Amino acid sequence: MSELMYAAAAGLPLAAGWSVHALRLTRRIETARRDPLTGLWTRDAFEQRAARLLARHAHVAVVLVDLDGFKAVNDTHGHAAGDAAIRATGASLTDALAGHRRAVAGRLGGDEFAAAVALSDPIALPWLLRGMHDEITAPFRHTGRDLTVGASIGAVLSSDVPGGTGRELSGLLRLADEAMYTAKRGGGGWQNAAFAPRCTTTAGRRTGRPGTHTTQRREAA
Repeated sequence: MSELMYAAAAGLPLAAGWSVHALRLTRRIETARRDPLTGLWTRDAFEQRAARLLARHAHVAVVLVDLDGFKAVNDTHGHAAGDAAIRATGASLTDALAGHRRAVAGRLGGDEFAAAVALSDPIALPWLLRGMHDEITAPFRHTGRDLTVGASIGAVLSSDVPGGTGRELSGLLRLADEAMYTAKRGGGGWQNAAFAPRCTTTAGRRTGRPGTHTTQRREAA
């Protein structure tokens, strides 16, 4: 065997080893960016992917989901039941988006979830939201019994918002949050931001969101 052939043959195991290492590293990084309870993307990973969808598609629905009755499930049936509700919600979101090739979903924390879905036709938004709500509020099985949670869902379509910074993900998430709050005040269900009343702002966030109460008290003082 010539020296060139020998060197090439010797290099094959080394190259293969690096390929396996790179694959394992990629998988570890991706796993770290997944929520361990639901398998959905974490907040940072979701926001990166949602921003890419917004940059590439004309009609993107940005959706926020907040569970209703989650604390009651925790308090009545225990934290394991609460975890089961979170897992079921993650699975329900995944199922609701199964027919959409350009979509991403994430768990933002606690019982709050988000999704961004590129739509070929804006008229499909109500069907998307109704499907999400039906999936999430369907009974889930835990320790031999059927349990349920409610859901308040707010959404905004990127093409309904004037161009500029308002169409960036942060602005769209705020509008979706306002619509979600309107749905929650009405007892749950879903709400499109295009038809939701605007909320007041405290410290740059919708009044009533965590972290705004202290500011309100200071302003009132």
